[in-house]
Amino acid sequence: MESRFLRIAYAIQFVITLIATFEVWAQIGGQGHLDLMPWYWKLLLAAGFSLATVKATVAAVERDRFWNSRTSAWLAVALLLSIVMGFLTYYEHLHEPPDEGDESPSQITLTQSD
Repeated sequence: MESRFLRIAYAIQFVITLIATFEVWAQIGGQGHLDLMPWYWKLLLAAGFSLATVKATVAAVERDRFWNSRTSAWLAVALLLSIVMGFLTYYEHLHEPPDEGDESPSQITLTQSD
């Protein structure tokens, strides 16, 4: 296949992987925890994960064998980034502000009407 068509295919793969990363991350980690994270962490991790998957695809296409050292290395980077995403989500879970509706009232008064 021609090089320019491969570049277009890789760009499409990057965009689809980026969208899928945000969707899966919100479903697994919870949208509330994702909303608490700074935007730059979400952008860097999701873009890095998408880039690593595209680089793994490039490494698999350029070599004779599908599984080679470059493909494995890029997939290991993608796995490492997904683990970092999980730890960051867990950190946000542990440090989320308490809900105001969860507190029980401190005193309940009962009055008797005649």
